[in-house]
Amino acid sequence: MTVALLSGKARRTATVIGAVSAGLLVLSACDKPTPLATVTVGTDSVNTEAACYNDGSAIKESLLQGCLNKKAEKTVKVAMDDKVRFGVDPEIADKGWTLFINGQQAEQEPFKKTYRTIPGSAFFAQQQQQQPGAPSPDEAQVSVVETKGKKLTGIWHFKLEKTS
Repeated sequence: MTVALLSGKARRTATVIGAVSAGLLVLSACDKPTPLATVTVGTDSVNTEAACYNDGSAIKESLLQGCLNKKAEKTVKVAMDDKVRFGVDPEIADKGWTLFINGQQAEQEPFKKTYRTIPGSAFFAQQQQQQPGAPSPDEAQVSVVETKGKKLTGIWHFKLEKTS
């Protein structure tokens, strides 16, 4: 003769508790996605998550140069007379953001809106002296950089390729 150790109600309760616990465990293992930055040229649009992001806190100085030098995974083709549109999530705009071109800060004051347009020609200025390892004048790495005061808190990279 076999005797049931748990009643039907107790087994269902244990099953529900186990399922809820497993669900919470799975959710806690997920990373919160970073905000997105987007570049649009004509009808072509690409977006990316941050190459480096510290959820609103400053990126450590020891990691900063490596973050700025990471190669862009997303590429957009740009003609000199195209308009390049940059868009960021509102939480990036609230803190402020600026553009870096080929690792160099391109503007002094952070921009605090979610959207801006810049002429394509601004990214392909001929350089008198090419630095070793710098991209050719036919391409530019543009980084959207979230700032908090003087600290950098997030970096998103895009590669712009010049078309004829």
